[in-house]
Amino acid sequence: MNLTEQDIADLGAYFKDPAVKAVAQASGSKSAPVIVSGDVAKGKALSGTCVACHGADGNSLVAMYPKIAGQHEEYITNQLMDFKSGERADPIMAGMVASLSEEDMKNLASYYASQKMSEGTGTDNEKGRKLYLSGDAARGITACTACHGYDGAGMAKAGFPSVANQHVDYLKAQLTKFRSQDRANDSNKMMRNIAVRLKDEDIEALAQYMSSL
Repeated sequence: MNLTEQDIADLGAYFKDPAVKAVAQASGSKSAPVIVSGDVAKGKALSGTCVACHGADGNSLVAMYPKIAGQHEEYITNQLMDFKSGERADPIMAGMVASLSEEDMKNLASYYASQKMSEGTGTDNEKGRKLYLSGDAARGITACTACHGYDGAGMAKAGFPSVANQHVDYLKAQLTKFRSQDRANDSNKMMRNIAVRLKDEDIEALAQYMSSL
């Protein structure tokens, strides 16, 4: 589907509409706490060591550390497992997860998924909106909506994370790491194949837009 300039503007305005966001929250999308399958109480008990970087409820106050409140349980679990196996390289996280069992990871993921993510501070912008909603076929850039949805809520069962309301700095850092291959735990190189086509200004615009969703 080829979107016109007006289509892109209309879609951007639609998902910014407070009434649309209210309906999304009521229906259990990114703004609403997720009903999860793990043991939330056990996860909360384990979360004390996570507070310094990710905040008491998963809403990090430091832009370089991700907000994980409201993130998909499956995604959080998979990332923790990747940190432990070394598939996703991060010396701080590797140390934090070293003693965690798979059950611990699932319980932590359940706790954080049950929390609500705070509002993002990014700025809606035309360049970011265009790339996110329709990509850039001439440069081989797929629209972000294909995996992360029009509202940035992602797809839990498919393993695609929510990107809405995330810290701008964290989003920029991850896109940059995918581009440089420093992060390589994406399935079938999907993110790396897209990020390698992004310029610095594209990454800035996309990060601002996603955070504003």
